[in-house]
Amino acid sequence: MIPSVVAMKAILLAGGKGTRLRPLTIHTPKPIVPIFDRPFLHYQLDLLKQVAEIDEVILSLNYQPRRIEEIFGDGGESGLGIRYVVEPAPLGTAGAVRYAGQSMRESVVVFNGDVLTEIDLAAVIRLHRERKAKATIVLTPVDNPSAYGLVETDAAGNIQRFLEKPNPDEITCNTINAGIYVLEPDTFDRIPKDTPWSIERSFFPSLIERGETFLAYVDRGYWIDIGTPEKYMQVHRDIMDGRCRSARFTAGAATAWISPEARVDEGVTVEGPCFIDAGAVVKTGARIGPYSVVGRQCWIEEHATLDRAIIWPNTRISQEAVVRGSILGRHCHVGRSALIENGVVLGDKSVITDYSRL
Repeated sequence: MIPSVVAMKAILLAGGKGTRLRPLTIHTPKPIVPIFDRPFLHYQLDLLKQVAEIDEVILSLNYQPRRIEEIFGDGGESGLGIRYVVEPAPLGTAGAVRYAGQSMRESVVVFNGDVLTEIDLAAVIRLHRERKAKATIVLTPVDNPSAYGLVETDAAGNIQRFLEKPNPDEITCNTINAGIYVLEPDTFDRIPKDTPWSIERSFFPSLIERGETFLAYVDRGYWIDIGTPEKYMQVHRDIMDGRCRSARFTAGAATAWISPEARVDEGVTVEGPCFIDAGAVVKTGARIGPYSVVGRQCWIEEHATLDRAIIWPNTRISQEAVVRGSILGRHCHVGRSALIENGVVLGDKSVITDYSRL
C-alpha cells in the first residue's frame, strides 16, 4: 500500500519594508522586485513547488500587501495555493510565524522573504522527520564569518549555540543562518501572542535551553540574500553566468537574451550576457554591454551605453547617455549625454537632466 502524502504548509516571511534596497522599494515591496522579468517571489514559489507535500503558501505581509496580492492572486498561475496574512503591526520573525501558523498541525516550512537558493528542500524535510526534530534550520557557509551571526553545531548536526557577529578570536565555524526552517507548530505557543518576537534571538535559544531536538542542515549550494543593491546586482550576474541555474541562460555566459517582442535596430552593439525584455526599443548606435538588464517597454536612444546596468520597465535613456554599474527604477528619464555610474540607485520616476554627472 502506497503511503499517502501528508500535506504541508509553507510560510513566507515577506512583511519587511526592504529598507536596504531603498529607494527601489518605496513603491515596490521586496517580494515583487523584478529579477529579470519576474517578481522575486516567483523564484521562491518555484522552489516550494518542488516539494509535493506543500499544497499552500501563506504570505506573511505587512508592507504594501495589496500590491503583492494584485500580482499573485490565489496562486492559480503559480501552481500553489496562496493565502495572505497581514500582520496588524510588525511582529518580528517569530511573532509573524505564530500569527500566520496559529491553526497549523503539521510541520511547516518557513522562508525568509529575501533569500534565493537552490536547496533540496525535500532533503531538509526528510532529515527533520527522520530525526523527529522540533526544528531544523538550514545553514550555509560563508567566506567572511566575522560579518555574520554564526551557528555552531556538534558532530551529529545538533545546534549548540548562536554567535552574533563574533570577534576574530571567537570564530569557531563558518556557517550562518540561511533563513530557511522546518518547524513543529506545537512549539509556537512559547512565542507571545501579538508581541514582536525574534526567531533568532528568542525562539531558537528556547529550543536549546529545553534540550529539544534542534538540527542543522548544511547546504553548500547556491544561496544569496538579495536585500542590498550590491547583492541584487550580483544575483543577476550569477544567473547569467550559470552559478544560479536559470533556463534562460543555459546556453552559456555569452548569451544575449533578447525577447522576440523587443525591437533592436541595426547598428546596435549587444554584448552578452545581457537581457532585453519585451517591448523594449534599442536605437541605432546604442551599446548594451555585459550584465545589463533592459526592462519591459524601456527606450534606449541612439548612441546610449548601458554597462552592468539594471534598468526597470518604462525607463528612457536619452541619446549618448551612459549608465554603468547602477540600478534605475521604473519610469525614470535620463537626459542626453548624462553619466550615471559606480553604484548609483535611482527610485521610480527619477529625472536626470541633460549632461548631468552622478
